[in-house]
Amino acid sequence: MATAFATAERSGPRSTVLVREARAAAMVLAAVVAASALAGIAWAYLAPTERLYVVEPDRGSVLTGESAHQFDALAIFILIGMVTGVLSAAAAWRWRTVRGPVLLAGLLLGSLAGAVVMRGVGEAMAEIVHPRPRDPAVHTIVEIAPTIQGWSGLIAQPLLAALAILVMTALSVADDLGSGQYLPFGGAKPRTPLAPGPYGSAISYGPYGGPGANGGSVQAFGPGPYEGAGPAR
Repeated sequence: MATAFATAERSGPRSTVLVREARAAAMVLAAVVAASALAGIAWAYLAPTERLYVVEPDRGSVLTGESAHQFDALAIFILIGMVTGVLSAAAAWRWRTVRGPVLLAGLLLGSLAGAVVMRGVGEAMAEIVHPRPRDPAVHTIVEIAPTIQGWSGLIAQPLLAALAILVMTALSVADDLGSGQYLPFGGAKPRTPLAPGPYGSAISYGPYGGPGANGGSVQAFGPGPYEGAGPAR
C-alpha cells in the first residue's frame, strides 16, 4: 500500500520572502519612529515645569519641592514610552504574513530609535511651549522647560515592545505564528506522511461495485487477531 503524503504548502522562494519581510520591517521601523515623535509632543505638554526664584541676574534658586518635577517628567516619559511600545507591538503583530524574526528586529530597532526621537522632539517642543525667559527680573519666579536626564528612560519602550511580542508569541497556537512561513526566513511546510486510520473499509467506489472491485483487498470491521481478539472458532 503506497504511503500518502500531505501537500506541501509553498510560501515562495526564500529570497522573495526575505525581501518582503525586510520591507515590512523597514515600514514598521519608520511607523514606530513617527509615532514616537508624536508621543514626544504629548510628553512636552504633560511634563511639569520646574520653577526657579531669581535671586540675582542670570541666577536662580529652586523652590521647595520643585526639584521633584525632574522625576515626574522622567516618570511620564517612561509611561508614555511603555504605552507606545505595547501599542506598536500589537499593531505590528496584526501584520500576520510577515510575523517572524525580521519583523521583530525592525520593531525593536524602531522602538529604540523612537525613544531617542521622542526625547529629542519632546525636549525641543517643551522649549517652545515653555520658553526660557531672557534677563528675568530679580525676585521673580520663572519656569524651566522639562528635560530627560540619563539614558535609563530610553529602554522602557523597546523593553515593553519585546515583552508584548513574547506574550503574543506564547499565546499563539500555530507553529508558524499564523504567517504561513514554516522556516525562520521563509520555506515550505515539511512533507508529513498521512497515517492510515485504525479501521479499514469494505466499501469499494469502483465503477462495478462490490467489495474489492478495484483490486483492493477487503478488510473486515472490528479488531484483528493481533489486536487482542480471541482464537478463531
